[in-house]
Amino acid sequence: MTSSTPANEFVADTMALVLRLERRRMGERGKAAFEALEAGSATIHVPGIVLAEILYLSERGRISATVEQVTDYMRRNARCREAPLNLAVIQAAGSITDIPELHDRLIAATGRLLGLDIITVDPAIENSEFVGTLW
Repeated sequence: MTSSTPANEFVADTMALVLRLERRRMGERGKAAFEALEAGSATIHVPGIVLAEILYLSERGRISATVEQVTDYMRRNARCREAPLNLAVIQAAGSITDIPELHDRLIAATGRLLGLDIITVDPAIENSEFVGTLW
């Protein structure tokens, strides 16, 4: 889907946030969005399901990033905001028919509800007709 995001406001998926926290390589546009956040000129929303996935992956040793690191990152970057997993997100996820995996649908639903592009490298989200993405 084409980009529809208001200037400098985005939703981060799990791997985008993990890659930033772990200082790993990411796409130029995604990197620029995080740099703008850190400079105070952008807002990035972190869906509640992203926080849950980071907890799960961290506990299983699949990533080095932790929920504590996310918490610290969000405190240091006041425009990095939690986007709660609520009934509206779940209802919006029900209308996204081209992303099969539930966690990805909830991330996409957050972006759709907020009218924001998602920072992602996930092909299922990138190929969705329901949301815009950048990487």
